[in-house]
Amino acid sequence: MDDLDRQLIDLLTLNARTSTAALGRALGLSRSTVQDRLARLERTGAIAGYTVRLGDSAPRRGVSALVMMTVNAKLADRVVHALRKMPELTRLHSISGQYDLCATVSADSHDAMDAALDAIGRLPGVEKTMSSIVLSTKMER
Repeated sequence: MDDLDRQLIDLLTLNARTSTAALGRALGLSRSTVQDRLARLERTGAIAGYTVRLGDSAPRRGVSALVMMTVNAKLADRVVHALRKMPELTRLHSISGQYDLCATVSADSHDAMDAALDAIGRLPGVEKTMSSIVLSTKMER
């Protein structure tokens, strides 16, 4: 990945719907060169996909939480595999410090959130959890 690839990714991070022609103009490249670079970045996994960021007025699941987890190192792969199957999880990070994993969990109601948190806590290999309900999002990119 070179500097142009990084600039291309930066532009797409701001707006994933930017046309290849507009990307080319911004970078001083032809549309076909941008298409070739995008295809290569997708093929190599540097770009895993394109997504939509919801605005404040868009309907969302009612409750979100950050869930920190300590997991048994020998069962960590199984825990991650099980967590990936949970539709309530929208993001999962491996982290340093007191906890091993941090998940973003979203649910339609407090009862559904409670059930999701209980399901996480019951997973074999999850030794400890600490959850914080998200009150508001101050910034998102």
